[in-house]
Amino acid sequence: MKYTFLPHTNIRVSKICLGTMTWGRQNSEEQAHEQMDHAVDRGVNFFDTAEMYPIPPKKELYAVTEEFIGNWFKKTKKREEIVLATKIAGRADFTKHIRATGFSKEAIISAVDASLERLQTDYIDLYQLHWPERNTNYFGQRGYNADMADLWEDNIHQILETLRDLVEAGKIRHVGLSNETPWGTMRFLEESKVHRMLPRMITIQNPYSLLNRSFEVGLSEVSMREKIGLLAYSPMAFGVLSGKYLGDVQPRKARLTLFPTYSRYSSETATEATKKYQALANDHGLSLAQMALAFVNTRAFLTSNIIGATTMGQLKENIESIDVELSSELLEGIEEIHSAIPDPAP
Repeated sequence: MKYTFLPHTNIRVSKICLGTMTWGRQNSEEQAHEQMDHAVDRGVNFFDTAEMYPIPPKKELYAVTEEFIGNWFKKTKKREEIVLATKIAGRADFTKHIRATGFSKEAIISAVDASLERLQTDYIDLYQLHWPERNTNYFGQRGYNADMADLWEDNIHQILETLRDLVEAGKIRHVGLSNETPWGTMRFLEESKVHRMLPRMITIQNPYSLLNRSFEVGLSEVSMREKIGLLAYSPMAFGVLSGKYLGDVQPRKARLTLFPTYSRYSSETATEATKKYQALANDHGLSLAQMALAFVNTRAFLTSNIIGATTMGQLKENIESIDVELSSELLEGIEEIHSAIPDPAP
């Protein structure tokens, strides 16, 4: 395994982070525990989850992923070996069963307390805002469209004050963003610069893959200059970058077979790009999955690459990508495809 540090901290994390969003939907608790056992055996010490998981969200399954992790901590006594990240859900139609109060002080405090109880721990290493409260572009929306009916009032100072109180109480150690824009990221960073007693956002969890390199436009410079590290999610583009859906194949029990509305990475253009990446990987004797993950691992702004798997075979292949070295010729081939078909799945 290779390791990095959470920016501005001495917390050492594996460059491969174990994602958990399928646990409770596509994976049983027994399978989740098996995944955690194997990941730790392979040197992974960084787990990422969220109160909203599993995905797709469902009222009857709310937060069972955190419960699975908490039960594993209780069983294995390995809490101190793991850097644990989770998230608070924002406002959305699909989270009305959780709460409708967004990131109010009361909402954040109650969310943290509930996550701590489910995770059976006294502290969370990295607490993240899952997506912005304001109307902006995320979850596949390519551009920002100003909405004059957006009544959002800038509450970033209040959010950081609440998070500061939770840090001081020892309930969380550090804070991060997710699905944020360059403006939102800088707004949070500037608030903590002006008001130095407020906690600083140290990471941003956004999508990044061969099919979506939009992070490189704007946010990569913010990441490098401000030292706010990327936690890359969907590096496999919902499994599309395994190549298993090519030829209109719908594998049994595969994510997009079970949940076809998750079409973010399934456009005709994304499929055409995937075919080209598949051919390139074949030419270099690699699986598409390992090439896709190894590419993400090469990025200078990356802190950790969040993998997810529904089978142990997938998990093993994904973790092994940390040992894959990409040649300069292969990287040039990736850039040629990217230039021809840039970011087909934002």
